[in-house]
Amino acid sequence: MAHHTLKSGYSHLADRLNRYPQGAPPSQLLFQILAMLFSEKEAELVALLPIKPFTAKQASQVWKLNLSETQKVLDELAGRAILVDMDRNGESVYVLPPPMAGFFEFSLMRTRGDIDQKVLSELFYQYMNVEEDFIRELFTRGDTQLGRTFVHEPVLTNEESLHVLDYERATEVVKTASHIGVGTCYCRHKMYHLDKACDAPMDICMTFNSSAASLIKHGHARQVDASECLDLLQQAYDHNLVQFGENVRESVNFICNCCGCCCEAMIAARRFAILNPVHTTNFIPVISQANCTGCGKCVNVCPVEAIALSSANDPHKPKRKQATLIEDRCLGCGLCVRNCPEQVIKLESRPERVLTPLNGVHKAVVMAVERGKLQNLIFDNQALFSHRALAALFGAILRLPPIKQAMASKQMKSRYLERLVQKANI
Repeated sequence: MAHHTLKSGYSHLADRLNRYPQGAPPSQLLFQILAMLFSEKEAELVALLPIKPFTAKQASQVWKLNLSETQKVLDELAGRAILVDMDRNGESVYVLPPPMAGFFEFSLMRTRGDIDQKVLSELFYQYMNVEEDFIRELFTRGDTQLGRTFVHEPVLTNEESLHVLDYERATEVVKTASHIGVGTCYCRHKMYHLDKACDAPMDICMTFNSSAASLIKHGHARQVDASECLDLLQQAYDHNLVQFGENVRESVNFICNCCGCCCEAMIAARRFAILNPVHTTNFIPVISQANCTGCGKCVNVCPVEAIALSSANDPHKPKRKQATLIEDRCLGCGLCVRNCPEQVIKLESRPERVLTPLNGVHKAVVMAVERGKLQNLIFDNQALFSHRALAALFGAILRLPPIKQAMASKQMKSRYLERLVQKANI
């Protein structure tokens, strides 16, 4: 009976979360997590919110509450990092972020006493690392994924640097951000409560721009300037951490500094390598096997097990080993280059450039198209959908490759969309 009671109280919220391209498969564990983060009344209210950003006035219309009461609820949820609040032309605009990268992570980005973070960490671990449905849904559906890898900049030669675009550099994200916040690494914080954390730096989770501004405002992240953030990035480089960030070219909202043992993205990259759960850099390491001593340092440092030691087939040294790259698993991060004592590994450009969505709207549309959820973005709370938001969505659709435009048109079965696509391709 308790199972059904708990599920019924939060099922509408779970349905709401699954309208976004990044889903959260319902399970008893999910309902337990939601029950820790939301009261049942809050869950009922949040389940009614649109996917798109909204104002307090719009929320009050949906909730049928007066503006003062609505504002109080919104501020309470933003204060707990359930909602992200942003300033737009002097007016507060709110959005419910997806669970990841979103309010799941925000719940462990600082030490707090209003929730039992040990219990919550155990639930997260079971939901993501044992059940696996959530991680599989998050990282393996469609061709366009949540995050991408940034190249390890210290190993780039002058020639290689010429082939790295600004948006592919973590340092450039730092230098151009309007706001920078640093918080506790969700992944290692979670593992800490399970006595499984490694000794990599904990306070090194980076958020940027509008997300950072909201998290800083409510005390979930510490505000830093670009100089301090670059120092933290260097610390991440020194600890052989991989930079995994939002898969967009403009206004990147987060960069995680990932270890191979604790971090969800690296774990997913190993478990589901064949499905390409994390977008790679535009580089691939090349190993000079003739000069490789088989020391294994590159094998040990690789966070996704993309390098293995195999026999060198040397008749004069039958026991000699050499490093071999497993290309399908490789993120192109470059950590192996940094850690090779013989300097026999170098980065080369991949034959085909990896495509990165322009911004958050573009990414959401592409992911929605690939996952069959575009109608959720277009028709979610239509009464609140402004012409500006509709134009942004259709603008993102028109930037898609022709095949995905056709997929979008088929999903929507919209003559208007078909005409927009056709006009764009004339």
